[in-house]
Amino acid sequence: MRLLIASPRIKGFFNLLQLCLVTGGLLAGAVPGQAAGSDNALPLTFDARERLSRPDLSAIIRVRILTTVDFPPFNFADQTGRLSGFNVDLAREICAELEIEAKCQIQALPFDELEKALESGAGEAVMAGIAVTRERRQRFAFSRPYLGVPARFARNLTAKIDGDTAAVLAGRPVGVVRGTAHELMLKAFFPNVSATPFDSYDAMLEALKTGKVDAVFSDGLRLPFWVAGEDAAKCCALFDGPYLSEKFLGEGLSVMLRKGDPILVAAFDQALSALSRNGRLQDIYLRYFPNGLY
Repeated sequence: MRLLIASPRIKGFFNLLQLCLVTGGLLAGAVPGQAAGSDNALPLTFDARERLSRPDLSAIIRVRILTTVDFPPFNFADQTGRLSGFNVDLAREICAELEIEAKCQIQALPFDELEKALESGAGEAVMAGIAVTRERRQRFAFSRPYLGVPARFARNLTAKIDGDTAAVLAGRPVGVVRGTAHELMLKAFFPNVSATPFDSYDAMLEALKTGKVDAVFSDGLRLPFWVAGEDAAKCCALFDGPYLSEKFLGEGLSVMLRKGDPILVAAFDQALSALSRNGRLQDIYLRYFPNGLY
């Protein structure tokens, strides 16, 4: 099981991603009053006052960080075939921060093989958007989260919605994918909206585009790309939010490591903390999300 934002099978998604990374803009001006700048800062997941000590890694022979190529913009192969993405760049920065670049290798595997590879010793860490679950915590160790993926609303621009907060959606039809964490979250956080479930993500977006629902509630990664893409035909815009909930959306993105590697777990936590403090984590985040997720 991967995070709900995984495997975004959206027509033109990869091409749109490449365009956004080249032009340096995603949805600029799409949400009234939301300008690029400090509003796009990545929320800190580490205490800025905390100083974690770096463990001795001299005995570490190599650190193989496993990922995939099917999870843009987090991990994918670019047009030259080179591994790229938020997770990949972050993995390289972690290795640099720990001063173990010569020992680090980043390898791509099919998603379904990652856990078996880690358990069998074919890798030391996984950075591929794998969801942290109770069952996985019994089998693996995890770093502290370094990125939470929020839920967002998107609205149809022709709908008569007076206001810019979710409160004005009370009584209005809001689409959501049936049986997902977003459906549970919508009903828990916004009980006054008229939740309208759909059997698929595409069906939900089509209903939004054609005006069958006034808004939708889904993950904060896929919605911005869809709103900015050709399929949306400028019908819609992001609305209010973002919303984070560990109960419904999980802990966020973490590095998954073998259970018996406490030294590496501590090392990854120390590196992530340092990159959060010195701004390098923010730099990588804005490289792939120039208008932010938040």
